[in-house]
Amino acid sequence: MRKQIAAANWKMNLTLTEAETLLNQLLATEHNLTSNQEAIFAVPAIYIPLATLKLSGKSNFFIAAQNCHPKSNGAYTGEISAPMLASVGVKHIVIGHSERREYFNESDAFLAEKTDAVLAAGSTPIFCCGEPLVIREAGTQNTFVEAQLINSLFHLSVDQITKVVIAYEPIWAIGTGKTATSEQAQEIHAYIRSVFASKYGQAIADQISILYGGSVKASNAIEIFSQPDVDGGLVGGASLVASEFTAIINALK
Repeated sequence: MRKQIAAANWKMNLTLTEAETLLNQLLATEHNLTSNQEAIFAVPAIYIPLATLKLSGKSNFFIAAQNCHPKSNGAYTGEISAPMLASVGVKHIVIGHSERREYFNESDAFLAEKTDAVLAAGSTPIFCCGEPLVIREAGTQNTFVEAQLINSLFHLSVDQITKVVIAYEPIWAIGTGKTATSEQAQEIHAYIRSVFASKYGQAIADQISILYGGSVKASNAIEIFSQPDVDGGLVGGASLVASEFTAIINALK
């Protein structure tokens, strides 16, 4: 059975006091996670110790980093490596978020290196892919996303690919209030799974969790997550509101 995942991406938000308040509010509410469900919190790196402490002993709750450098060490001022993150208990690292691709010019080849680094550190990559509005309007989103996956992930072994979580982000729906319909989400999630099936076989593709990331909120999570190939969400703005993200966690199928 595939993992069903509600992943919070806090991005560059919250002061220390605000972060602690949000975590306290989340922990004060009831979450009905089953054995195959996970809640993951991608917090700013400076808050990883706080989040780790707060969530200690909480079953099926994990801390993620929002990024890492592909090198394990060296003269890369300001960067953080995957082994460093693993050493403080980080189990998941977000790779290739659309904002990293756009603002920091991260290429598919660079993201392949990052994926390798995360796997080598024993952590789980949450690999982001997705198309901008111009590609969606041209109707070429499938080939665009397929190229991202092939270029960054198809060098991985069967064992490695089953350790990767995919997060599909329709870039045109991030922070815009626009959301792909549940049918649109299912369509491209199914296509992404077929891309992995073509390389690794259907049985392996069926083990890969594929999350939707585009303006997920409490009001649409149940409908989106109900689709057969949607295995949860990578949530931005709504993850900063305890009641919203709690409802999203409880919307996992």
